[in-house]
Amino acid sequence: MSAIDFLGQSTAASDPSLLAAEAGRRGLAAARVLLVDDSRLIRMGLRRSLESIGLQDITEANHGKEAIEMLVRQPFDLMLLDMEMPEMNGMEVLQVLRDSPHHPWPPVIVISGGTAMDDAVRCIELGAEDYLPKPFNPVLLRARVTTSVDKKQLRDQEALRMRQLKKQHEALSQEKAKTEQLLLNILPGSIAQRLKSGEEKIADACPSVSVLFADMVGFTKMSRHMSPSDLVQILGGLFSRFDLITEKHGLEKIKTIGDCYMLAGGVPVAREDHAVATTMAALEMCDALAEMHEQAGNALNMRIGIHSGPVVAGVIGIRKFTYDLWGDTVNVASRMESTGQPGKVHISSATAELLKGHFELSPRGMIEVKSLGQVETFFVERRI
Repeated sequence: MSAIDFLGQSTAASDPSLLAAEAGRRGLAAARVLLVDDSRLIRMGLRRSLESIGLQDITEANHGKEAIEMLVRQPFDLMLLDMEMPEMNGMEVLQVLRDSPHHPWPPVIVISGGTAMDDAVRCIELGAEDYLPKPFNPVLLRARVTTSVDKKQLRDQEALRMRQLKKQHEALSQEKAKTEQLLLNILPGSIAQRLKSGEEKIADACPSVSVLFADMVGFTKMSRHMSPSDLVQILGGLFSRFDLITEKHGLEKIKTIGDCYMLAGGVPVAREDHAVATTMAALEMCDALAEMHEQAGNALNMRIGIHSGPVVAGVIGIRKFTYDLWGDTVNVASRMESTGQPGKVHISSATAELLKGHFELSPRGMIEVKSLGQVETFFVERRI
């Protein structure tokens, strides 16, 4: 007979909370025993014997099928099982228990008037804890029952500890994942990994990168006539679009400063096409701004500047640390933005050299740039 005939919906026997409560109950007085025998007189005699050794919570079943039905409804610490019974004998009960190994069955002591060694061996093979012949020796009965109950309660306590450890491990794993995600929100993945591996000072010389600054034009004036929530909504929506564009082109967002957005190509991982990728992102940022122009009352505009060259990149600070760039390349990129024109991508000659054959450029001629003097710059028109 299959265990499926008896197991269907969830029962008290498989309720973790009940098992956890049971695991804390120690001693024979608290042990719950199922006594299975078709003879009422034998059950009465066994009950007296069990009560004499301190067992108090004893439930009786007339045959194997009734025993299985009780087992799936509530937990027990021990089952004393007769071999010869109508409807379902002891061997068949053991077979049902063996066919459903994931169910929390109690240990089983087989009781039998037979003396055949083969029957005892077969019962043990089917999963019985012990084999006890009739008539019972009171000392032997007490020893075997006590041992079986102790083993069951120890297993329940171990199972409870394992469940608790599993929950703790899952909670720690979830917190670790949250922490790692927060770290990735503020640092490049490779930099975060280096910090996790124990590297304390990160400062890399990057020989060729492209740095972009995008700054809102007239943002301060516009902010005077908008509510704080509308202002944050517009700026947050625009910078969120910029984040997606940056990620799309494999670039690295460095930071935002007020209404200024800074990104770089070629850091922390070097790439030959950093200028092309950065310029493609710049043009898409102009398109994103144009789509939001009407939402901002036609008052939103932006200058974008790009310069290419060497930088030093690293992590600074011990609290709220950040990944940042330093060097003349950063300063020149900022000057390209501040001397540019609204709605245009303004680039240096160094960046223009890297974009040859990729974009149509318009020479702007020589312009005066603070701290640099007269320099040649270009506007990016379109991708070739």
